Amino acid sequence: MPQVLERAEGCWAWVVLLASLVTQGLTLGFPTCTGIFFTELQHEFQASNSETSWFPSILTAMLHAGGPLCSILVGRFGCRVTVMLGGALASLGMVAGSFCRTLSQLYLTAGFITGLGMCFSFQSSITVLGFYFHHHRALANALASVGVSLGITLWPLLSRYLLEDLGWRGTFLVFGGVFLHCCVCGAILRPVAPSVAPETTEAPPAPSKTPAPGCLAACGRAIQRHLAFDILRHNAGYRVYTLGVMWMILGFPLPHVFLVPYAMWHGVDEHRAALLISIIGFSNIFLRPMAGLVAGRRDFAGHRKYLFSLAALLNGLTNLVCAASADFRVLVGYCLLYSVSMSGVGALIFQVLMDIVPMDRFSSALGLFTVLESVSILISPPLAGLLLDTTDNNFSYVFYMSSFFLISAALFMGGSFCALQKKERPGKPAEAEGAITEVPSEQGLMVEDSRGSKKQLYTEVMYVTSV
Repeated sequence: MPQVLERAEGCWAWVVLLASLVTQGLTLGFPTCTGIFFTELQHEFQASNSETSWFPSILTAMLHAGGPLCSILVGRFGCRVTVMLGGALASLGMVAGSFCRTLSQLYLTAGFITGLGMCFSFQSSITVLGFYFHHHRALANALASVGVSLGITLWPLLSRYLLEDLGWRGTFLVFGGVFLHCCVCGAILRPVAPSVAPETTEAPPAPSKTPAPGCLAACGRAIQRHLAFDILRHNAGYRVYTLGVMWMILGFPLPHVFLVPYAMWHGVDEHRAALLISIIGFSNIFLRPMAGLVAGRRDFAGHRKYLFSLAALLNGLTNLVCAASADFRVLVGYCLLYSVSMSGVGALIFQVLMDIVPMDRFSSALGLFTVLESVSILISPPLAGLLLDTTDNNFSYVFYMSSFFLISAALFMGGSFCALQKKERPGKPAEAEGAITEVPSEQGLMVEDSRGSKKQLYTEVMYVTSV
């Protein structure tokens, strides 16, 4: 039976947008609630701060590191199947995690499996927007990003409510059912009908006498396609930005993990402590789309990398406020200030990357960028947990550590970009050799060369993070 294809920019596109918004809320918003369970897991497994911190770090790292694998699955099976597969994996990981008896089992189930499933779901749900929207793509992405803020707002409140009545095991079991809603959202993502006329069928080329490339050569081409190590070697701007963001990420996710334990350690009520993360999420409902629209203006095109450095600098300085006092009113003010700088970092992090690398290599450059970013995400919480173990649970040092990495990364990136700009001749950013023509199907992007022929280059996958 032939499959019905939907029309791009049609009525069903807005249903798909709603499904993408819900999927982002279910996946990207979830890691911010892991701090709610930090103390419970620590007591359950009689573990140190460093050992307990590996759970949220593995979960969040897999949420970002699975990008290249998600790209392969989208190119092979399409967005619909990949989203549904991700929802099933995320559910399976949480259900299995509720029966864990050791922390190592929790790392594998609720950490690795759930993180990988959430990666498949949210990145595919973002990718499909590129097929459904062309004229309103910027608006669609801005509206879909509201789902992240809604998730950050609601997940901590739900976690605190369920934790009191069901304990962490019962809560994880319920979360497994919640993640199955990603499968429902994936079922909504119907394939899109191409809006361009199909190419005429040509006769198949004569078989080549050249022997087929070996397995190593094929693997090398696959790595080159999804991980741009050549750009890392030859593009100084990309190298500076990647190293700067890796250093920054060592401090950026720490407030999401340790803010609730920090507040509870200083006597703040459990419900009010969980409310702090929700304040950050609620503020971002309004701040994140505004920051995205401002960052997309052409007036800021040449200065976005400096605005990103400024946002990282303000984020680091804001954490010093939290370290100075644990009074609830001070923490509320900290959350509001943190939301402003956080929305700036989230809105600019990939806009700057688009300014630095040619668009025909953006997918592979972004794949390497997210994998290296996930290494920092994996290391950061356990490193902070080790610091807590050696300082008798003085949480202030965690926020000092976060400020150090953020401020030093901002100064490094800002200074390096200034030096590169003075060294290089003034000119336009590097552009792709050919004009890219987007085809609204799940086959990928087509590149048209100077001779007018078209060939498929890569599958278009947009990577989004929880920042």
